[in-house]
Parts: sequence; structure tokens; C-alpha cells
Amino acid sequence: MQSRYRFRLYLLTAIILSGAGTLLSRLYDYQIVDTEYYRKLIPGETTISIRDPGVRGTIVDRNGELLAKNLRNYELVLNLDEIHHEWERQHSENQNPGRRRIGMAVPTSERSREIVRIVKEGIVPRLQKHGIEPRYSSEALQKHYVTHGGLIPFTFPVDLTYQQFARLAEHNLEMAGVYVTVRPRRRYPYGTLACHLLGYLKQWEKGDIPDKAKSKYDHYLGDAVGSTGVEATMDDYLRGSPGRRVLRKNEKGRILGEVLNERVAPDQGSQVMLTIDARAQFLVENVLRKAGRAAAVVIDVNTGEILAMASVPNYNPNEFIPSIAGSKWEDYKTNKADPLINRAISSFTPGSTFKLPTSIAACMHNMGDFGHSCAGHLRFGRTGKLKIRCWKTVGHGPLIMTNAIQRSCNPYFMQLSNELGASRMTEAFGMLNLGQPTGIKLPVEDRGIIPGSRWWRRELHPGESMTPARMAMLAIGQDECEATPLQLAALTACIANGGKYYRPRIIKMVVDPKEGVLVSDIPELKVDLIAEGMNQKQFEDIRLGMWKAANELGGTARRASPQDVEIGAKTGTAQTTDFGKKSHNAWTVAFAPFEQPRYAIAVVVQNGKSGGKVGGPLVNLIFRGLFASEKGLKLPLRPMGEVVGNFDPIEEIELPEGDLLALAIDEEGETGEEAEEAQLPGGAVRVRPRAIPLPSITPDADSGTPPNRENRRQSN
Repeated sequence: MQSRYRFRLYLLTAIILSGAGTLLSRLYDYQIVDTEYYRKLIPGETTISIRDPGVRGTIVDRNGELLAKNLRNYELVLNLDEIHHEWERQHSENQNPGRRRIGMAVPTSERSREIVRIVKEGIVPRLQKHGIEPRYSSEALQKHYVTHGGLIPFTFPVDLTYQQFARLAEHNLEMAGVYVTVRPRRRYPYGTLACHLLGYLKQWEKGDIPDKAKSKYDHYLGDAVGSTGVEATMDDYLRGSPGRRVLRKNEKGRILGEVLNERVAPDQGSQVMLTIDARAQFLVENVLRKAGRAAAVVIDVNTGEILAMASVPNYNPNEFIPSIAGSKWEDYKTNKADPLINRAISSFTPGSTFKLPTSIAACMHNMGDFGHSCAGHLRFGRTGKLKIRCWKTVGHGPLIMTNAIQRSCNPYFMQLSNELGASRMTEAFGMLNLGQPTGIKLPVEDRGIIPGSRWWRRELHPGESMTPARMAMLAIGQDECEATPLQLAALTACIANGGKYYRPRIIKMVVDPKEGVLVSDIPELKVDLIAEGMNQKQFEDIRLGMWKAANELGGTARRASPQDVEIGAKTGTAQTTDFGKKSHNAWTVAFAPFEQPRYAIAVVVQNGKSGGKVGGPLVNLIFRGLFASEKGLKLPLRPMGEVVGNFDPIEEIELPEGDLLALAIDEEGETGEEAEEAQLPGGAVRVRPRAIPLPSITPDADSGTPPNRENRRQSN
């Protein structure tokens, strides 16, 4: 009997000990392990951690002129998850106590529809009381809630004045999840000026959020991302380090203040200084407005620094900040003149400008004294039926290199290239960075095409060899040949300075506010032609030929020459196609002054009928402005508007009276038609289309009234 009671006692003791152990274990979980979780379930003060994006660095020209800056922008942001939860707390009797961790729960379709009504009926009327009429997209709000929950606040599309910001900051709309904040907004003060260089920004997306940040912050405000131009290539330098704020809230969601000792201020990104001169850029862009579709590059011949790079048509990068209207984006995309494309780094059929690298190839192999008697054409092929003409059909007669450059004689250079051979030609062209990107700090730079090069043999014509006809076309820049205005400007600079090829640069310096200079201003000499074996005396004949082209009777580039400055120049008129129709590219490359040169220029005009008549006057005007600036004239600088471009053929660009040389101009130069019979099957290669980065597009506003499904189907 006693043993039975003892067993019961032991059993009871075991049960009590087991229960006590379980209780102690749970208490440990509640009090130690999960203390933060249960603390947040207690009505009272809570804190919210907010990530503040870094302040983007500025972009300035070589003289410190601001080209991209930041303005203070007052924003209204909504934490949709908080708003919905507070609404549930106030309206549902069966609401469970406590609140979910912001951003952790994925809203259901029912909850996402509710949030549209809650904002429309609960938030908008309170904004209207403060004189604010928001126009927003309910579809965008609903999609944002489904995608991001509470992790990423929804920025209300309202630009607040400082007075509105102050009132809202004071009242906070008496509703949880509504915040006002100050954020920097990008601004390009000169409108379209240098738009293809600067580029534009795109808003950050959910995929940009690191996993660690999701657990570290309740609200995540990301950094805008450079999408094109220098904004894209220098994005890592321009982005500032993020900051952090911690706010105190009561149980009703009202902000009580900031926990100041936990505040980390965001840092400013580095300042990027470009090599361009904003006033020279304004000059060049203004000059190019005389053409429908064109590009120009001005380069310092002694350093490789780009002083101006312009392309028309253009666009306004401010349209993309913070997001671009759908209708405006559609206008840009459907404009066949491609305003978003930077033509200065796009490749075009170069025409007779390729007679310059052909001349350099000859001087590299001691053939600068080559002579040829031009009879008006050369014949190719086994039967000799393939005829490539000179623009002067009766022929130029006996020529040496200097006169051949002056008169832009096709047969001279066609014969010279065949004497040199494919290997020597392509080697010299490659040394001059033709057929490969220059490496400038801009995205999607075209490489160009050099027939006979390794890339050409590998990618375009595997197993094929260069025929005499193809060699002839390479020398005169026709058929598959392509080059960019930047490549030809750098080539012209190399000729101007005596044979030193400097890699073109658009970034002059990068300076961090704390660490100092991160990128230094150091010219990069890619090759010295004289050191590589160039015959220096023969090389001077190339420069002399360009001088004669611009200054003597019979020269094809005389319209490029200003009255008071001697220059060297070369024109080109290339036959090509434009949307399936026969067209031309009008080129002029030049350097000045002829003695001790400082500037090299390359200009191309699409659908320009003559290099000398179209490109030449544009170069003339650019030189006039540059040298007037050197004499003390302050070139203008002000905001510029958009140029939509056109497809009108341009026969000639007239200079103002008094700008032309007093001597008669009796020779017009090549027309681009001379090689028409020799165009190989398939015709000239057009500039290849490229993918344009998709920007942040502003959703169409419906002021909280989403279109019904039937309307949506009809609109689709």
C-alpha cells in the first residue's frame, strides 16, 4: 500500500517538474529570445528605421560650370502597409492585436484593392484641406502595394512647396503611414545642352535592394541610377553613401520625433569634371541646328580632351526626372530621326576622309612619294568591267600625295591602297584606332568597320579575302567602311600634332568631398607614329595637302577656312542609304591653326549632298567662334530647347555675307556617286540600331478611380 502512494507521489512530482520546466522554457522564449517581437505588440512607442539615399555628385565642365546639380525637393510618401494596418485597427472589431513587420507580408488582391479606396477616402481629402490636389494612378499605387508591401514607401506624385511641406510635417495628416521628406532631385540647368554626354537617371527598382537592407530598414528609399551618358558610366563615383534615420511613433501611428543619436547623414557623391567647355559646347550645338541630323566633335590636339561633342536631334534630360511622361517617351521613341542616339559615337560611311589614314599607311611604309596619273577612273575585276570613277571625270592628270589630298582624287588613293596591300592598310588603320572603340567613358560606342581587319574577317566575312575592288573602296571610305565622328576627330588631331595619337577623353577629373582626387587629369598617349617608323618628311606632306585643300584654288575644303586663320582640312561625301533610299553623308575634318594647332574638328551631316558645301561651312562657323573666344569674346551660355530633326536633303549651307573667301571657288569636289557602280551586293551598311535603356515612366493619372476591366480591355 505504501509503495502505491510513493509511486503516485513520484509521478506527481515528475509532472510538476515537467510543467515547471516547460513554463520556464516558454518564459525564457518570451522574455529573452522574442522580447523585441512582443515588445512591439504592446501599444506604445515604436521606432521606424528609414534608409536615406546618398546625395548624387554634381557634373561640371572644365571651368566648373554646373551641368548637372541637385535641387531640394519636398516629397509626400505613403507606407501603404502601415496605412492599411491602421485602417484595419480602427474599423475591424476582430482585428488581432499587434502589427505585422513592415514589408514582410505580401498583400492579397483583396487588400490591394482596399488600399486604393483607403487612400482615396482617407488620405486625399486631408491633402485637399491643405490646398493640395493630387493626381495619381490608382493602378500604380495598387501594383506598388502588391509588389513592395511596406518596405518601399509609395511616393505621391506631388511637388510640395516649402509652406505645404512645413504644414504637413506639423500635422502629419493625423494618420499612420504618411510622411513628408526632403530629397535631392536632379536638375540639368541648361536643358538639352550636352544631353548625349550627360545622359539621364532612372528610378531605383525592387531588384536593386540588397537582402541585408530588407532586415535592416523598415522603409527603404533607394538611389537613382544612371541610365545613359556620363550619369551611367560614372555612376559608382556619382552615388553618395546612404544615410539612416530612426523615427519614434506612438500606438496611433503619429510621429513623435527623431532619435537624433541614431541619425547617420547621407554623404555627397564625387564631383565629375568633364573635359568639355560649356560655352564651346553651346557654340557647336547652335551651329549644328543648321542641319537636320548631324554630329560634331572638337578635340584638343595636344591632350586628347574633348572640348565639345554635339549631336542633333536631341532630347531634354529633365523630362526623365523623376520619371518621364508616357506620351513624351512615345514621342522620343517614334521619332525616326533618333533623338536619343549620340551620333558623335555612332558610325557612318566616311567617304573621302579615309584618304587620310590611307596616306598615313603609305608614309608608314615609305610610300609617301607615290605618284599616279589620274585618267578619271580605274577598272577592276577580271574583265575590267567594274569602273570606279573620279569626281573629276576628265581626270586630274599626274599627282603626288599633297595634290591628291588637296583635290581628293579617287584613282590616286585606290591605286595606292592596292600597292600597299590589305595587311599594311589594316595594320595602319588599327594603329589609328579605326575599327575599334576609342574607349571614351560613354556607353554604346560604335567600333566602326574596316574591311580586311581581323574583326571583319571573323564577324562579317569569314574566309573571304580583300579583292582589289574592296581595297579601292577602303581607300575612299565607301561600301562597308564605317567610322565615328569621334574616331575621325582623334585621327585629325594626330595629324595636326605631328603624329601623336592621344586617346580621346571626356572625364577630366573626379573629386570626392572626403578622399580628394580619385581620377586625375593625365593625357594618355596611345601611339607615336614617328616612333613607330613614320617618315616624318612624307608625313608633313599630308598636313600640307590638308592646308592646300582648305586654302588654295582647287581645294575641296575652302568653305571650312575662316578668313583670319589658316587651317588644314579634308572633306568627304559618302554614298549611303537612309531608310532604304539613296542618301549621302557630308563630312569635313579640320585642324587649326595650321602652325601650332590647338583644335581638331570632325563634322558629319546625314543627307548632306556635299562635304565641302555642307560640312565645310559648319566647321568654319565653329572655328570662328573658338578663335573669337580666344580673343576675348565671351561665348553665350543659356538653356537650350529640343531639336526634333528632319530628313530634308541639304544641298548647301550658306555662310553669312563676308565669311566666304574673296577668291573664287571653282572646284566642287566629290559627290559620293563615283563608286556607285562598284557597290558590292547588299549596299552600304547602315548604322545599326541599338537598344535604348527603358526609363522610369510616369503612370497616367486617374486620381484614385481605376479604369474598370472592360475599359482596360478596350484600351488594349
